[in-house]
Amino acid sequence: MQYNPQLIEKKWQNFWNDNRSFETDSDTTKEKKYILSMFPYPSGRIHMGHVRNYSIGDAFARYYRQNNYNVLHPIGWDSFGMPAENAAIKNKVHPKKWTYENIAYMEKELGSLGFSFSQERKFATSDELYTKFEQEFLIDMFDKGIMYRKKGHLNWCPNDLTVLANEQVIDGKCWRCDTEIVQKEMFQYYLKISDYTQELLDDLEQLKEGWPSQVITMQENWIGKSTGLEFDLHFSDESKAKLKNEFESFDVFTTRPDTIYGVTYSALAPEHPIVNHMLKENLLDDDSATKIKAMQRVGARDRAQAEKEGVALNIEVIHPLTGKSIPVWVANFVLTDYGSGAVMAVPAHDDRDFDFATKYNLDIKAVIKPKDGELDSSKAYTEVGVLFDSEEFNGENSATVRQKIMDHFEAKEIGKKVINFRLKDWGISRQRYWGAPLPLIHCDSCGIVPEKKENLPVGLPDDVVIDGEGNPLEKHESWKKCKCSKCGADATRETDTVDTFIQSSWYFLQYVASNPKKVFTKEDVAYWMGVDHYVGGIEHAILHLLYSRFFTKVLRDLGYVDLDEPFKKLLTQGMVLKDGSKMSKSKGNTVDPDSLIEKYGADTARMFILFAAPPTQELEWNDQGVEGSYKFLRRFSEKSENAVAQETLPKIDHSALSKDEKFARKKVYEALQRSNEVFSERYTFNTMIAGVMEAMNALNTQSNSDVWSEGYWVLLSVMEPIAPHLCWELSENLFKRNNLSKIEVLEEVFSADSVAMGVSINGKARAQIEVGVNDDKETILAIAKEAGSKWLENKEIIKEIVVPNKLVNFVVKG
Repeated sequence: MQYNPQLIEKKWQNFWNDNRSFETDSDTTKEKKYILSMFPYPSGRIHMGHVRNYSIGDAFARYYRQNNYNVLHPIGWDSFGMPAENAAIKNKVHPKKWTYENIAYMEKELGSLGFSFSQERKFATSDELYTKFEQEFLIDMFDKGIMYRKKGHLNWCPNDLTVLANEQVIDGKCWRCDTEIVQKEMFQYYLKISDYTQELLDDLEQLKEGWPSQVITMQENWIGKSTGLEFDLHFSDESKAKLKNEFESFDVFTTRPDTIYGVTYSALAPEHPIVNHMLKENLLDDDSATKIKAMQRVGARDRAQAEKEGVALNIEVIHPLTGKSIPVWVANFVLTDYGSGAVMAVPAHDDRDFDFATKYNLDIKAVIKPKDGELDSSKAYTEVGVLFDSEEFNGENSATVRQKIMDHFEAKEIGKKVINFRLKDWGISRQRYWGAPLPLIHCDSCGIVPEKKENLPVGLPDDVVIDGEGNPLEKHESWKKCKCSKCGADATRETDTVDTFIQSSWYFLQYVASNPKKVFTKEDVAYWMGVDHYVGGIEHAILHLLYSRFFTKVLRDLGYVDLDEPFKKLLTQGMVLKDGSKMSKSKGNTVDPDSLIEKYGADTARMFILFAAPPTQELEWNDQGVEGSYKFLRRFSEKSENAVAQETLPKIDHSALSKDEKFARKKVYEALQRSNEVFSERYTFNTMIAGVMEAMNALNTQSNSDVWSEGYWVLLSVMEPIAPHLCWELSENLFKRNNLSKIEVLEEVFSADSVAMGVSINGKARAQIEVGVNDDKETILAIAKEAGSKWLENKEIIKEIVVPNKLVNFVVKG
């Protein structure tokens, strides 16, 4: 058949849509597979990363449908977020209009690739129905104390009068107007993820079989459990007086109590309450205050990568064991999201502390030395060693003494052993328009109360002005005004919207709802969850997956689900590169999927993206590779003329076939076997496609029409998850699509009629022979003598050795 991808692809896409080909079966007694690729943000156009992500997920979905599973393979849109507001400011278009127009365009693009998504379960997270369900969850969380309100320091642009995310702060300035940002204390809403830290850590154990070890490690590190010593550093009398007696002490946490005698300074985070007190009360000189405020304007992520910077506060604390004075500094490397935002510094035994002390000429006191050899004072000694200058602990091993020192602190009641977590409560407030409003009401009499569930959703007003200055909801007086849900008095709506990570933390649950107009039920979840294959980029390995796991556990505790973990197996696909770097418009190295499909067809795009590299590895774009995939599909189409149309798998007498015919059947079923292995174990689609190519080459060496027909019956089934349009077209024409179902591997094709054996003379290899598997010893020896006749001529055979299925050796003389 002549290959015309543009014609057949449109034909089958229409057929699939018209026939609801990819909707789920209502029969919940069938074994299920839930295949999910991380849903996209409607940015306007799809890119090759999308093509790779959804081609992988679609291959799984199609494979399992063929194998008679009830398959849920949904798609939707993660449609709230800042880009829509930025577009509104730049292009003078409403965020809602921009978002839904992008969704409509991108749905057409995804449709042109033939992905087998359910059309009846799709939604956008900005849909008011989705917001309604989400607000119900948030009200339950608020009622149970899982969501709470407290003050926090935020990035504030004094020009635009708006809060900025850390990502919007560039070199301490607003990304939009270049104004220096300030830290502003404001009320924020938080979710108590800290109540779930140990469970989130423990349950990683049950994910180890299905998740990449790299992702497990990243989650463990982000949760950041550590055991150490917590104690107070008390101010000297002079320092207390300088602080106007507002502070007696501050607490620090260390995982290295063995270094306690080496503390020579302490450092506070720029946002620490003591530092803010000193700024507010003008207790610092102008230069110091300016430097600290500059530190506060830099986000935690950038500070961690920046050069070490510090400011002396000219106050002191007392060492809890030696009684010596220790200077207190502000340091940009101290973060408020770990411990208490204060550290004890031991420059002799910590690289970071050493660099800081060296830069500012602070004391460095070593208290641990190598068991053997000299201590190098030019750098920090961070290995296990022996304590010295440490009072009663001198001579102790630094690793084993830690518990003794913690016991010592507890005995003296000056400190305690604690378990600390890096993971802090999740701040979900956003002072922006295009997000889900928090369903809360401020009442002068009742305080903060949730909206009544029957009044949900609390939707967004359409008549807003988005100019980048302040929160549009805060300025919308008629939207803000409401009645208290508890006492009925005049009240005001909460104007914060929620972090868009909230929407992506439970969308996978709403897909399983048997009635998309209602929230999922426990029965829906019990049948479909967890997700059998979750596909997405490694960049989502921490926050999205962690928040999704947390949200699932919260919904379990609220009674919505009976489920601990949402994702059984995780596949993190690699990036698509061109010219050695990530595709980017700014670099001019992008490939437009629409143009690629127009030129070669969707099947070629899908095949190349799955053939060029294993899915977990980076993929380097190669135009010749695309051309090669197209040529193979064209050949695959044309060679189908060798097959004979029929509605059942041909019956073939394997024993009556020629050697080439038998080999061709073997390669066909090897491809089927490899396909089963790839989808259940390895996910190396490139090796599966290579197997199909090998089978085609083998079929081409023979002319038996039954072998060709059987070959296409099997290979079209194998290739359907990769190149579905062509495979449906050929399967329809040849087999009425009866082949697109589970096919058993025929073991008979792997049974050999003959075996290759080596022939050696006096241990030296001389020839290769092929003998029947049932040939007796005498027959084998006769064949071997004939093959080695020129080396046996005029020789006396002293001994004949036959190693079955391997070797014949003749020992000769003369």
